[in-house]
Amino acid sequence: MFLGSFLIGLREGLEAALIVGILVAYLIRRERRDVLPRLWWGVAAAVTLSAALGAGFTFGSYTLSFEAQEAVGGVMSLLAVAMVTWMVFWMMATGHRIKAELESGAAQALAVGTGAAIAWIAFLSVGREGLETTLMLWGWALQPEALLGALAGIAAAAVLGYLAYRGLAKISYATFFQWTGAFLIVVAAGILAYGIHDLQEAALLPGPFSGHPITPTDLRTGEVLTGFTDGPFWMASFPFGWAFDLSATIDPSGALAALAKGTIGLTPQMSWLEVIVWITYLAIVLPKFLRRVREQRRARRTPTPKPTSVETAPAAAGRAA
Repeated sequence: MFLGSFLIGLREGLEAALIVGILVAYLIRRERRDVLPRLWWGVAAAVTLSAALGAGFTFGSYTLSFEAQEAVGGVMSLLAVAMVTWMVFWMMATGHRIKAELESGAAQALAVGTGAAIAWIAFLSVGREGLETTLMLWGWALQPEALLGALAGIAAAAVLGYLAYRGLAKISYATFFQWTGAFLIVVAAGILAYGIHDLQEAALLPGPFSGHPITPTDLRTGEVLTGFTDGPFWMASFPFGWAFDLSATIDPSGALAALAKGTIGLTPQMSWLEVIVWITYLAIVLPKFLRRVREQRRARRTPTPKPTSVETAPAAAGRAA
């Protein structure tokens, strides 16, 4: 999970660093260094709120029953997937004009005459990234390697953002967000599957957990049926049993299982509903994302027509007449 949380922290942190760098550069260019402390107060408030929300979500759930904890976890996972998906496509559509929009907002804020408006812009912009990070990492919050990976990613993003601001490093943000966007879509598929798992454990969705009336079980042993490993009648486990169970081959607490769960969202044992939503999400969202990437690359390669030929054509026609 270190790699997955590291890349999440790196991407979200670099987005926040990009936003802060644009605002700082604009204020310095406008010779309004007096407003910089207010901007940093807004950034600090956003970071503090994100950390507080993460702590509240994590430790507040301990007062709930097991079923309620799983229900909250499932709903939070679904919300995280919705936010991640929206954010990835939003960045592709608006990333090229984010600088102009931020500078326009900063100009309007300075026109008000107080630095509080600048602090509010920084708070909202950085806070959105912090909320997305909190939601995506919430399920891994108490796992040391995941928390360490997220902190390392955020620290690396801060360093890269500073170097880019000072002109000491060149970052192709378009390429960076395309690669990390594809990765986040795969991570989101895993978060979605994990959310379905939680909702099944909370008995809000039917699944292969004890006590659910429609769970397919072996009539002799009472064990939940597992697809692909229970002989010729594997389809009897569909759709509310286990799709597969590789726990005997892959240690669920081992490094390989942790790597698979933290990157592509697969675990040694998954229910049919988990597998179905994982495949369906990737089959719909990933091709759409890759199509957008190809369109943007074609647009960048297409030369912009020179306006001189269009502008001089009427004049030339007039002289010919």
